[in-house]
Amino acid sequence: MVEFAFHFPSGFLWGTATSSHQVEGDNTNNDWWRWEQEPGRIRDGSRSGRACDWWRNAEADFDRAAAMGQNAHRLSIEWSRIEPREGVFDDAALDRYREMLRGLRERGIEPMVTLHHFTNPLWLAEQGGWENPLTVERFERYVRHAVGALKDFCRLWCTINEPNVLAYMGWNEGKWPPGKRDFGLSMQVLRHLMQAHARAYHAIHEIQPEAQVGIAHNMVVFEPAHPASPLDRMIARLHDRMFNRLVLDAMAAGREPGLAAFRTLAALRGTYDFIGLNYYTRRLSAFDRRSPATLFGRTFLNPHGELSDGEYGEVFPEGLYLLLKRLARYGKPIYVTENGIPDADDDQRPRFLVRHLHAMWRAIQQNVPVRGYFHWSLVDNFEWAEGWTLRFGLIEVDPETQARRPRRSADLYAEVCRANALTSETIIRHTPELLEEMFGISIG
Repeated sequence: MVEFAFHFPSGFLWGTATSSHQVEGDNTNNDWWRWEQEPGRIRDGSRSGRACDWWRNAEADFDRAAAMGQNAHRLSIEWSRIEPREGVFDDAALDRYREMLRGLRERGIEPMVTLHHFTNPLWLAEQGGWENPLTVERFERYVRHAVGALKDFCRLWCTINEPNVLAYMGWNEGKWPPGKRDFGLSMQVLRHLMQAHARAYHAIHEIQPEAQVGIAHNMVVFEPAHPASPLDRMIARLHDRMFNRLVLDAMAAGREPGLAAFRTLAALRGTYDFIGLNYYTRRLSAFDRRSPATLFGRTFLNPHGELSDGEYGEVFPEGLYLLLKRLARYGKPIYVTENGIPDADDDQRPRFLVRHLHAMWRAIQQNVPVRGYFHWSLVDNFEWAEGWTLRFGLIEVDPETQARRPRRSADLYAEVCRANALTSETIIRHTPELLEEMFGISIG
C-alpha cells in the first residue's frame, strides 16, 4: 500500500470560520435584518431568523469543532448587539461574547475575532453608514469598548472582513444594503473602511500591545478570457488592481483606495501584523466596450471549469497557491481566513479540501509563512442575499428544527486536523481518484 504524508508546521492552526449575523440568530437591530424584510432582496425569500441559534447555544457547535480536532475558530462579534444605540453599550452582550470566547479556550480552540463582518447597527445605517466619514471614529469607539472587554480571551483580531466586497456589493452592485449603484460612492466607502481599519489597528495595539491585528481580504484570481488579447490582459490587470490590490496597497503603503492616485496616510501605512486571505475562485476578464459603468470590462466564470452549487464559483485550487505566493512578498504571516465551497450533497467538497490543502502545503514548502487555515464553514448558515440556498457547512443544519448532521467531508477535515497532515490514508479513504489525478499513483 502506498503511504505518504504532507505535514504542516508545528503549531499550525486548523479551524473553521463563521460570522455573527449568519449564525447567531435574531440580530434584529442591524441593517441586514431590515434588508431581509424587503421583498425580493433574498434569493429564496428566506430570512436569517434563528440562523444557527448560536446566541443561545454556540457551545454545542464548539463541542463539535473540538471533537473534529480543530484548534482554532474565527468568529465575528455583532456591533449592533454591543452598541444597540449610539454611545450606549450593552454589558450583557459583551458578557455573552466573553462566555463564548472563554468556551472556545476551554476546549483548546484559539479564537480569531472579526470586529466587523458586513453588518451595521440600524442607528449607524440611518446616519449614512460607511458613506459618512464620522463612521470612522464611531467604529474606533466601538472597537475600543469591545477589545477592552474581550482582550483576556483573544490575541488574534481581524478589524474588517472583506472591505472590498462590502463596498462593491452595497454601493456598486446594489445587491446588499444600502442597495446603491454608484462606483464613485463605492470608492468613498472603501476609503472610509480602510481609514477605520487603521484607527482600529492602532487602538487595539494601544489596549493590547501583544495582539496580532490584520484584515480578512477576499482575493480573486483574474485571468484574461483570451490571453492573446492585449485588451483582455489590460482588463484583467485592472480588475486585479481594483479588487485585490487597493486594500493591500492601503495597508502596506498607506495609499488611500481609488481609481486615481489618492493621498498617502502615514497612519494607514503598515497597519497589519498578518494578512488574512479569503479565497474561493477564479474569474475570466474580458474587454467590453458596451460596459462603461464597469470600466469597459466584464468578468465571468470559466465555462469549461468545475462549478460549485449555484454557480457560485469555479473550483480552482491552483489559485490558492498563486495568491499565497503573491502575498509572501509582503513579509507578514498569512492565515487562510476563509476557503470553502457551497455543496449541499457533499459530492465536491472532499476533493475541494484535498486539492486546496495540498496547494497550501506546496506554498508552505516554498517558505510562504502560512500560519493557519479556517475552512468556511463549520455549519450551514444564512448566506446573505443567497439566503439558505448555498450550503457551505461541514455540518448540515436544518434552520427550522436546528438539527445537525455532519457531512462526510467533516470526517476528512477532522483527520487532517488531528494529524496536522494530509496523509495518503486520508486521500485513499475519501478521494481515492485523486491519487492518480494529482500524484500519478494507481492503487489497482
